[in-house]
Amino acid sequence: MNQTRSTHQDDHGSTVYLTLVVLVATLGGLLFGYDTAVISGAIGFLQQHFELDAATKGWAASSALVGCFAGVTFAGELNDRLGRRFALLISASLFLVSAIGTALPETLTQFIIFRAIGGLGVGIASMTSPMYIAEISPARIRGRMVSLNQFAIIFGMLVVYFVNYFIVGQGDEAWNTSTGWRWMFGSEAIPALLLLGLMLVVPESPRFLFKQGNQEKARRILQRIDGETHADREIAEIKATMDEETGSITQLLQPGMRIVLVIAILLAVLQQITGINVFLYYAPEILKSMAGAETDVALLQTVLVGAVNLVFTVLAIWIVDKVGRKPLMIIGAAGMGICLTAIGLSVSAGAVSGWLLIFMLGYIACFAMSVGPVTWVILSEIFPTKIRGRALAIATFFLWFSNFVVSQTFPMMDEHPWLVEKFNHGFPFFVYAAFCLVLVVVMFCFVPETKGRTLEELERMWLERR
Repeated sequence: MNQTRSTHQDDHGSTVYLTLVVLVATLGGLLFGYDTAVISGAIGFLQQHFELDAATKGWAASSALVGCFAGVTFAGELNDRLGRRFALLISASLFLVSAIGTALPETLTQFIIFRAIGGLGVGIASMTSPMYIAEISPARIRGRMVSLNQFAIIFGMLVVYFVNYFIVGQGDEAWNTSTGWRWMFGSEAIPALLLLGLMLVVPESPRFLFKQGNQEKARRILQRIDGETHADREIAEIKATMDEETGSITQLLQPGMRIVLVIAILLAVLQQITGINVFLYYAPEILKSMAGAETDVALLQTVLVGAVNLVFTVLAIWIVDKVGRKPLMIIGAAGMGICLTAIGLSVSAGAVSGWLLIFMLGYIACFAMSVGPVTWVILSEIFPTKIRGRALAIATFFLWFSNFVVSQTFPMMDEHPWLVEKFNHGFPFFVYAAFCLVLVVVMFCFVPETKGRTLEELERMWLERR
């Protein structure tokens, strides 16, 4: 890919070439989604197979997130020293090992270990894919290109929902409890091998190459992406900005930059504690326990959840560079809060048969067109180039830690006898709705619009606010 020139290339570069490179990078996002959502179809069978209580069920679902903590911590240094491309190759290898290992465990401990290895891959991919795409994309379409990574995450989830549904249909309850869930996890080896092979033929991020002193190669990649004029302008801006950067993570403690780190951490945490992974990890179990659906019907309804997620992510990709980041985030978070409140009220009142799925789909739609993709767009845009990997790793660490807390505590809140008596399983949804309100306030009061600005312009904007 990095050797063959597109026939569509002219002074404006090749959108086809850029799209192909971005699509390869988004395979990291696809595996992120696949690995994240595969547990939703398997958790019920795992609970039976290993005889799990509420706490160990939460641990089985959230154990991959322990690997994510380590993954994002390791990935920051990996990206800044060895490059974005190498980091994604490592991520693909970890996904492959995890897919094989989680398909073959004899004990829960073995399963947890290999899920954590997969979490390492998720942690690396979750920050590297959007960062790589942001650094290689022109400012005018950067939001759309980075949002493709979220599309890939959702597509990976939808694919694994179908895979899980197909596997469940191959046998009865006993077969799925002993064997079916193993095939669910093992199926991840296919996209992992695909990412591993294709990352060998894409170029490194031009901004990383420039930082390493390979300015001519960086310029050739930028020229191929968007033409000579774009390449000249980007190289000049990168050089001017990097001359002011220290390359030390302490740069984030400078006046003007401290607020960047605080905003990034807040957005990362709030993306998770507004409850999205409760639905992504536990949707079939929620639909079975609260709405009385059979296993196959619950998995089919989960496919519908994934389809809505995908459709509204496509909408976000289409409008994020037109409407802007800030309006989408505010509208989406408000819609999520309304739907969560409605879910909590309907569950508490015992009226869940049809309403639960409707409000769940409404919540997913709001998340998919806003908080899901746009959070990653903002996080990939706002840090200085020389320390973008390590800085994004800090924000992503807090994101995965929040994910772990939500995933671990949901079954405990959902099954707590006193809370069940008072709220009939509705309490967790009221908690997540309250955090949606917090997200609206944070976006309205503290986050500026970043639409249409180059990465270097955004860096100067923060420094001017010191």
